[in-house]
Amino acid sequence: MPGIVEVDDLVKEFRTFDRREGLTGAIADLFHRHYRTVRAVNRITFEIRPGEMVGYIGPNGAGKSTTIKMLTGILVPTAGAVFANGYIPWKHRTAYTKTIGVVFGQRTQLWWDIAVVESFRLLKRIYDVSDADYRARMKQFDEILELGRYLHTPVRKLSLGERMRCDVAAAMLHNPPLVFLDEPTIGLDIVAKENIRTFLHEVNRRYGTTMLLTTHDLSDIEELCQRLMIIDHGSLLFDGRLQELKDRLWQESALRVELKDQEQAARLEALHIPDVVCDRIDKLTYRLHFPRESWSTAEVIRQIVNAVEVRDIAIEEQSIEEVVRRIYLGEELKQWSR
Repeated sequence: MPGIVEVDDLVKEFRTFDRREGLTGAIADLFHRHYRTVRAVNRITFEIRPGEMVGYIGPNGAGKSTTIKMLTGILVPTAGAVFANGYIPWKHRTAYTKTIGVVFGQRTQLWWDIAVVESFRLLKRIYDVSDADYRARMKQFDEILELGRYLHTPVRKLSLGERMRCDVAAAMLHNPPLVFLDEPTIGLDIVAKENIRTFLHEVNRRYGTTMLLTTHDLSDIEELCQRLMIIDHGSLLFDGRLQELKDRLWQESALRVELKDQEQAARLEALHIPDVVCDRIDKLTYRLHFPRESWSTAEVIRQIVNAVEVRDIAIEEQSIEEVVRRIYLGEELKQWSR
């Protein structure tokens, strides 16, 4: 099956200049500027298949938003090719934009001073949504996002969480096959985030909508996406399943052990298992960590319960935050393609 998004050797460069300090520097810049070229996106290649929900993450300035802007047709690449929904985004902008939905978390596509429902009616006409489809989607929006209570309120009077619900719904009003979500849960509380995640899941399940999600909240990735792409300094470092990333960088397993009494604590501290490090958390609680290549978790648990009496043992799963943090701090990761 061909990809709904195909990106080949994509490059985006910006020409900028270094401003000199002070009044003298500002005057000098009027006559002679020192220009330099910054490569924001550096020869990235990937393909997204219909129905996929893909996370696209990286530190600030990595090139995420620049990529999204090229994929949506806002920016023209310096080099490379993009095909999405059968279009070249920046060449066929008018036709292409009718086939996509876009959410920018810090910007709204709704009209600021009119009621939310009026913005939806305008979008209905812009995208030629039929009356029946409009009613069905508004009902779905109300069931999951509870939009009914906001429809007659001007956008400027909505809280950030309320406005984001409306923005996400507006992007889905014409049932686009492809949706770009740039920080859709930024600044939201736990309840608002969960409502938006539930809605995105339901749209993907019901309509097979393809979604590309950028976010700094890695809980969004774990909740919504099975595939993850990581970009840093404009280059694509990783493209694969989330579990694949954990397996490649998760080299250590850990157990949290709660003991029955102080006598068991002394026994545990005296127990020697090669390559297993035992750290004390409190009087009766310990954390044991060990290389995955040396020990299986089951084998370490077996040795512990045979040696001491425990109240509880919990396997500590490494979070995606820890894995990605290590990449950002310079953990070596060879470029990987699907």
